[in-house]
Amino acid sequence: MLEIKVSELEKVVLVGVIYQRQDRKVVFDHLEELKLLCSTAGAEVVKVFVQELKHPNPTYLIGKGKAEEISHFVQENKISAIVFDDELTPTQIRNLENLAKCKVLDRAAIILDIFASHAQTREAKTQVELAQYQYFLSRLTRQWTHLSKQFGGIGTKGPGETQIETDRRIIKRKIGTLQKKLEEIDTQRSIQRKEREKFFEVVLAGYTNAGKSTILNSLTNANVHVEDKLFATLDSTTRLVRTKKGLEFLLSDTVGFIRKLPPNLIASFRSTLAEIIYSDLILHVIDSNHPSMDEQIKVVEDTLEDINAGHIRQIKVFNKVDLVADKTKLEILSLKYPDSIFISATRGININALIEKIENIILENYVTNEILIEPDNSYAIKEIYSLSEDVQSSFENGMIKIRFTVRKENYNLLKKILPEISK
Repeated sequence: MLEIKVSELEKVVLVGVIYQRQDRKVVFDHLEELKLLCSTAGAEVVKVFVQELKHPNPTYLIGKGKAEEISHFVQENKISAIVFDDELTPTQIRNLENLAKCKVLDRAAIILDIFASHAQTREAKTQVELAQYQYFLSRLTRQWTHLSKQFGGIGTKGPGETQIETDRRIIKRKIGTLQKKLEEIDTQRSIQRKEREKFFEVVLAGYTNAGKSTILNSLTNANVHVEDKLFATLDSTTRLVRTKKGLEFLLSDTVGFIRKLPPNLIASFRSTLAEIIYSDLILHVIDSNHPSMDEQIKVVEDTLEDINAGHIRQIKVFNKVDLVADKTKLEILSLKYPDSIFISATRGININALIEKIENIILENYVTNEILIEPDNSYAIKEIYSLSEDVQSSFENGMIKIRFTVRKENYNLLKKILPEISK
């Protein structure tokens, strides 16, 4: 991926549209989030334009008069990009760029740009690059062909000018190559998952910047990168956690969700999101101090359903409680979500209670048993050791006494293959 470094912050303007029956507050909340996205991408928001419309204008999305007003402002103030909160069609992008003589981007382009900057591992880079090519393929117009050469800066990191200047056939070929790479990564991950099957797997999921990485650090001392920016974590990190009670579980951090997340990006990150799909427990981390908390919860719930993880057991973890001024809000949330827990990962508030809650759920999913086995029954001994979490053995009257703790599904498997357990 080609990343174009910007020596100083680019100046951009934001554009939002309020349609009929749409809540104005929600639109302005979205624009505030878009402002933070632009800041994370390396841009300074100079002004925000908002227009009320009955329906989108096919030529500019916004009305012609508003488009001309924005274009004049852009040219007079040397603005490098116009960023729309809503998705734009290739035609709308081309028309707006011809009118304003600068880059025109939508929210998806900014998100992809941030992902391109934050991808560290080969897997994350491949996933982002695939999403970028798919995004640009659907918007490949003559104007976009020379976008990198014309403008540079935010929204143009990724495939790079050489690839963008090629035709659709070559881009499709590149997409095919990247998809094959991800299939290889999927295979590798499947092997890793098979090796981890005997462990109870807990995954951190939630809206971006809710504090997932901070919780991972609190529970594992993993020293995962933590930053108060959107999408600070792209790569899945997994650590083994051993509790004071001697229980073990795998804890994984995942990429944060966000409203209007590009579908191609979700599809590209399928191997990373598989950590969620194959988990035993989801810790849905929520920023309890965020003004759009309810909407963020819904975005995460909807995304979990979209990736077929809605059926997995979940604990809602309300983070950053130390920042909530009105404690009545927390009391209301505890009534609304009775199985939830309230913590502050940065200050260590209620972390032990969170661990205890995880321990209790783990114990619900395990069986402890004790059996006597003939010393020469190596097959039974091998199967118990391979499928169990904890095994203790001793000799008793010429027999081997084995006490083992095993997950319920593995216990049922052992009962099928070892008659000794059913006795």
